[in-house]
Parts: sequence; C-alpha cells; structure tokens
Amino acid sequence: MERYLIEVTHEPQVSACLRVVEVFLRTGSHFLTNADWGCKDGEHKAWIIVEMENEDEARLIVPPEFRSQAKIVKLNKFTMEEIEELRGHHFA
Repeated sequence: MERYLIEVTHEPQVSACLRVVEVFLRTGSHFLTNADWGCKDGEHKAWIIVEMENEDEARLIVPPEFRSQAKIVKLNKFTMEEIEELRGHHFA
C-alpha cells in the first residue's frame, strides 16, 4: 500500500466552509469525518492522509462534487542511505 495526502480546497466564504464540512461529515466515512481543516486559520482546505493501492483509489474517497478539484500527493520517506545513493548518482 502507498500513502497519499488528499487536499480538497474550497471557497473562503463561511457558507462554503459549512457546506463542504457538512458533506464530509454526512458521508459517515471514517476518512472524511476525520479530515483536518485549515479554515479557522484562513486556509480553506481539508487534508486527509490515507493508505491505498493507487492514486485512483485515493481520489475515490473524496465526495464526487469535490473530486475534480482534489489534489492527491503520493507520500514517501527517505533514509540516509537513499540520500547518499542519490547524491552519488547526481554528483559523480
């Protein structure tokens, strides 16, 4: 399984915030009801981190009306060994 960050942006109006949060909560989906929101700090976005087989599966978590605007980012971690290997390839 791969890890993905799902970011869903919405308009800054209070009505837009209320609408998208309500849609997420009404789904009953564990992923959506536990989304993190930036609205109270002026970042009108929801963030969700999931483990899925691929990007398409991650996108399907998002309610249909927000899917096209959702940004899906595959997450990864690095080890020091990987960094040294990459450094060796690029600076050899």
